[in-house]
Amino acid sequence: MARRALTTTAAMLTATAALLLTACGGGGDDKSSGDIKGADSASSPSASASASTPSGPKRPEITLPSSFQLTFENWTSSDPVEQAVLNDAKEEVRAGYAAIIENDPDSEAVAFYDTEGVRGQTKQWIKSYTDKNLTVIGKLPAFNPKVNVAKAGKGASLSYCTDESEAKTRHRKTSKVEGNPAGTDPYVLYTISLAKNEQGVWQNASVHSERGACSK
Repeated sequence: MARRALTTTAAMLTATAALLLTACGGGGDDKSSGDIKGADSASSPSASASASTPSGPKRPEITLPSSFQLTFENWTSSDPVEQAVLNDAKEEVRAGYAAIIENDPDSEAVAFYDTEGVRGQTKQWIKSYTDKNLTVIGKLPAFNPKVNVAKAGKGASLSYCTDESEAKTRHRKTSKVEGNPAGTDPYVLYTISLAKNEQGVWQNASVHSERGACSK
């Protein structure tokens, strides 16, 4: 199920790599893009946008249903610039899964948090679910974030891990639930580059995922 890489079955999802972030949109070497990002659009949303309010333009409000629990462990920093990177990167991931849940490959929230160069890749990742009438359910923790901000303050890199052990997909019509195939390593490492736009938003500029590269 990676992204962003949540892999259900090879037959169901041929693009499981980086939901992350994404995130979100991204091109990595992992070609299986079946990340779990969201649940059935019929479910009632329970979680709203992140509590902290970054500076700059008004961020889109993003909600996820209770049937898909996307959590971020220790995504905090005492450095305000690093925290701003973490805030926007987290919302980009949430936006991607919300787009899957809402069956909306053209999500404006995703466009807000992705650079133009990454947006098309993110859309294809979202469509790897929506084209198959799939949504996402279960739990997907994102943890161990590490941020590095360039000296000029206009670029940054971020890495983090996800655990897909309890993340699944569900078919919108048949309600069939699938998890990753037996023997699949549930841990996925994401490496992201971000660029700060003129409005002060840290946008995803690239996403790479590697399954089995981290552990909890």
